[in-house]
Amino acid sequence: MNHQPRRPQGKPYRRPQRDPVRILAFEALRAVGERDAYANLVLPALLRSAEEEAAAKGRTFDRRDAALATELVYGTLRHQGTYDAVIAACVDRPLREVDPPVLDVLALGAHQLLATRIPPHAAVSATVELARVVLGDGRAKFVNAVLRRVSAHDLDEWLDRVAPPWDEDPEDHLAVVHAHPRWIVSALWDALGGGRAGIEELLAADNERPEVTLVARPGRSTPQEIAGSLPDGAAEPGRWSPYALRLAEGGDPAAVAAVHEGRAGVQDEGSQLVAAALAAAPLEGRDTRWLDGCAGPGGKAALLAALAAQRGAQLVAAEKQPHRARLVGRALSGNPGPYQVVVADGTRPAWAPGSFDRVLVDVPCTGLGALRRRPEARWRRRPEDLAGFGPLQRALLTEALDAVRVGGVVGYATCSPHLAETRAVVDDVLRGGRAPAAELIDARPLFAGVPELGDGPDVQLWPHLHGTDAMYLALLRRTA
Repeated sequence: MNHQPRRPQGKPYRRPQRDPVRILAFEALRAVGERDAYANLVLPALLRSAEEEAAAKGRTFDRRDAALATELVYGTLRHQGTYDAVIAACVDRPLREVDPPVLDVLALGAHQLLATRIPPHAAVSATVELARVVLGDGRAKFVNAVLRRVSAHDLDEWLDRVAPPWDEDPEDHLAVVHAHPRWIVSALWDALGGGRAGIEELLAADNERPEVTLVARPGRSTPQEIAGSLPDGAAEPGRWSPYALRLAEGGDPAAVAAVHEGRAGVQDEGSQLVAAALAAAPLEGRDTRWLDGCAGPGGKAALLAALAAQRGAQLVAAEKQPHRARLVGRALSGNPGPYQVVVADGTRPAWAPGSFDRVLVDVPCTGLGALRRRPEARWRRRPEDLAGFGPLQRALLTEALDAVRVGGVVGYATCSPHLAETRAVVDDVLRGGRAPAAELIDARPLFAGVPELGDGPDVQLWPHLHGTDAMYLALLRRTA
């Protein structure tokens, strides 16, 4: 039986045009929505598949196609909250009653209309063609009608219409304008302090594409050596870390020989600074045994192992999950000095108390400091997640203080600026009576040249101030 929709007599059915770029973007959004996948893991595989499929058919899927697909995916995810508010104003039912695949197509169209240079008629036409391919002709008509309403105004005009006025509700205003859940806006504002300008700059920075930053592993490569192996203008030194190298926009780290050989890696400059600060913290007495108590996937461990090797020290990299421990082993492979990778739970340590001179615990957290890299995380996290992480973070810091010798140093790090995951954890452990006695060290002098580090003694980095993830570090010296 023929189920094709009836059409006016004399008007033949036209098959929809398949656009590989937009189909890829839709598939990535579906993977994020249906499987809780992360775009930074899903997208590379989809891009490789698109390249292979195009080559098999004698076509090309070039860098411009890959760049557009990447922009559509990340741009749509970053601004999802804003686009939902706009789309809600253009449909006659609650968004919860619109099928998720339809919402994904509408959000892709809204992003093209409101945040790219694609001409409005082309954005609508291309998105309707996508809807015909992935949703069918019937729902494509709905997509067409909604996007034509969206195209009636630019982004600023829509924000005036859908965002609550600042004077009535500043947090909800920021949530809609900058596409962050309200509870995250509130938490970031509390952690940052200050007035309107600072929080708006922070939220805006969360919506910018982060630079690709490499770390040259000491003793195996230098930023100067790596830059010299690349074409002129392909890279420039990091802002703060002596080991950092920033790739030009569109630079592919996989194409860098030092990365391929393991002599360098991809690592945010904030993470580099945290590892380097722990390694540089003043210490009296022996300095031969270091521990990374939460080592997966291995970025900080690789830098610490290289720094330890330069001093004749050994790093023990502990990771609870076996598959992540394998990633750590891969990151440390080829380190010039001795190291050990162990599968171990930092809350139930396999080592004797006082075994180490330096300990880093980069604890599991909500990841609110890395929303630039994982924009979908902002829509998945809930305030109640903090209650789940809190006991684990306190236990890991308590055991880290037990693992370090008297006079040794512990670095408590987290990629979240939420006060419940930073200062509250450190204060609770220091005052709780379960951990060995310890004192806070002023970490700020160890971040040489880095401005606006706050009142100390801990350090909080920020995307809008430092161009890094919002990494936090507190340094503690065991005293008894």
